[in-house]
Amino acid sequence: MPRNEPTEVTDGWDGERSPRRRKAVRYGVPVAVAGVAAATIGLVPAFAGSGSPDLPKISAQNLIAKIAKSDVQQLSGTVRVTTDLGLPALPGAGGGAGGFGGEKGGDGASASPQNKLMELASGSHTLRVAVDGPDKQRVSIVDKAAEYSLVHRGNELWAYDSGSNTAVHSTAPGSRSGKQHRAPGGLPKDLKGATPQDLAKQALEAAGDTTSVTVDGTAKVAGRDAYQLLIKPKQAGSTVGSIRVAVDAANGVPLKFTLTPKSGGAAAVDVGYTNVDFAEPAASTFDFTPPKGAKVVDGNTERATAQREHGKDAPSRKELAKDMGGLNVIGKGWTSIATIKGEGSGLPSGKDEGKGAGGDAAKFLDSIGDKVNGSFGSGRFFSTRLVNALITDNGTVYVGAVDKQTLINAANAAK
Repeated sequence: MPRNEPTEVTDGWDGERSPRRRKAVRYGVPVAVAGVAAATIGLVPAFAGSGSPDLPKISAQNLIAKIAKSDVQQLSGTVRVTTDLGLPALPGAGGGAGGFGGEKGGDGASASPQNKLMELASGSHTLRVAVDGPDKQRVSIVDKAAEYSLVHRGNELWAYDSGSNTAVHSTAPGSRSGKQHRAPGGLPKDLKGATPQDLAKQALEAAGDTTSVTVDGTAKVAGRDAYQLLIKPKQAGSTVGSIRVAVDAANGVPLKFTLTPKSGGAAAVDVGYTNVDFAEPAASTFDFTPPKGAKVVDGNTERATAQREHGKDAPSRKELAKDMGGLNVIGKGWTSIATIKGEGSGLPSGKDEGKGAGGDAAKFLDSIGDKVNGSFGSGRFFSTRLVNALITDNGTVYVGAVDKQTLINAANAAK
């Protein structure tokens, strides 16, 4: 059978779709770099597989259509997530087993899906996943010393952290007429982006006229034959080298992602099934009863509190922009940059050296950031292998998966 040669998509794409990385991130300096890095994982995941099966030739457009038409409702398997963004070691940053059981300030904070998503932003993690239609899903993050699980069954959702022996229980609003229940907002979807299917959807939604998409050979993933979909930014300022999506040749399910930064080296993000089974999972997979002695938190009460504060489960982009002093997105495609307008003196400077906490902060920032200058004035540049940030002396933040000069150009243009 003929091997696949690269075939580029030349039409059929909507260049105006907004990448997921345009979503707001919380303003923290310099923690903003880490936050945006986590937020962009679902967007910027090349792949090193073994074995190249002979498969019928397929075009990139037809392979994308195959992914879109895939209607697999049942599967179970193990996913390995490895992330190496080159983030600096920040004070108080946790990882590994310690992150599962630590106290984090609220009744259910240690079992918060948001906290677990942040933990996936560094190191290697093993996930066990199971899906049986829209009403039954289970995702477990397995560590040497602890396990964290999200279990959705019907109108019930459990989030359980074995390290702190804490469980959060929520119910989803559902129809009494027997229609499908939808999981509560802000809970299971917070771990979206942790599986190859979620990453594929987000990466393809980000593709447009700034992107080259080709089929580049075949591979074996989790023992299954797969095509490799190669996604490359056309814009020079992007820090993303390429994305490879390994797509199951039989059913169109994405099996693996690996991100290679433009700078080269080891993969920045590698997410893929190590084993997968498309048979119906055992019904007991989706059963959950809190262990004896577990602290059980009412997630509905916490959600109601959030609704009273924000009027809904999560603040809107406009509300976030207001909270963060004016969030805006400039640029297009892979070189989009999130900006947060500052209103103040910004970061501590060298002038603060020797002045107690201000001097200590300045020394710490100097150790992880480079001083930069431009027509905008001056500021500091913070870099990872993927996401970079420029924070000006007046506190304005420019952040994105773009190189240093692109951030400086953006700041100069906005002065």
